[in-house]
Amino acid sequence: MDQKMHLTMCGAGIMASLVVYSILQERIMTGSFGEDTGRFRWSVFLVLCNRLMTSSLAIGFLAAQNQSMRPAAPISSYIAVSLSNVTATSCQYEALKYVTFPVQTLGKCAKMIPVIAWGTLISHKAYSAKDFCVAALVTAGCTCFLLSGKATSKGADQSSYLGFACMLVYLAFDGFTATFQDKLFKGHQMSIFNQMLYVNVCSAIVSFSGGQLGAALMFVSAHPDALPLIFLLSLAATVGQLLIVHTIRSFGALVFATIMTTRQFVSVLASCIIFGHPLSPGQWLGTAVVFGSLYFKSFIKGSGKKNSSKDAQAVN
Repeated sequence: MDQKMHLTMCGAGIMASLVVYSILQERIMTGSFGEDTGRFRWSVFLVLCNRLMTSSLAIGFLAAQNQSMRPAAPISSYIAVSLSNVTATSCQYEALKYVTFPVQTLGKCAKMIPVIAWGTLISHKAYSAKDFCVAALVTAGCTCFLLSGKATSKGADQSSYLGFACMLVYLAFDGFTATFQDKLFKGHQMSIFNQMLYVNVCSAIVSFSGGQLGAALMFVSAHPDALPLIFLLSLAATVGQLLIVHTIRSFGALVFATIMTTRQFVSVLASCIIFGHPLSPGQWLGTAVVFGSLYFKSFIKGSGKKNSSKDAQAVN
């Protein structure tokens, strides 16, 4: 297949699956179901459904390719990553009860800060001044967005400060997950599907122990119109995860980062249109600063790689 067509299909697939995922998570966590307008409240149950579907597909891929299903790393490593991952994902869903989706998405863009912090503490990584500059600009954009307009979600029965607290916990644990996973699995030979299987199985076990299964199943049985949305949410998350893995392997992390930045911006626009989140001029300015900084980061990385390639050719 032509590389341009291949990249277009990967980018379109990631955009479509994750934008659908974004719309569905907002619909499930903020919408009402049934004649009694019941509200779905069990975020850990959504994580459980997502992880079970991804685990099933990972088993299918491993079986189809005759790959080993034995864990390639200690189970304790998978459990540590899973605990952090489930906490981060649950807080991401919980935040939508109190703040709008654009606020949640812009907040997630600030994950560079905890990643830098955890990378320095755990892996003793050194970051450049450009990294700190981009992190500062993203933080400034998020602050401008939050201070320039409405942040509270429709129908929220609590202060938006609870949503901000959820996002802070999300950022801390999500940054820890990425850094810790990179450190734990370095040196272990494993396929991506093997890693996907055990991280998701352990995450499903952690989610199951969250104590929300019974109440969530009772709600779904009383409000069957919620079930198709939960299924589609899990399917969109799984398809998106598989396409992400394939895109990174085929085109590298830089191309993937650009696609994801575009996806986040499109998700914010879609949420504003579908769910009626009008943004003030100050919020649009904050949005432009955040995504402009992220695109600048991708451009700087791309320029650095090109310069490194030219230097290597000159030396050879």
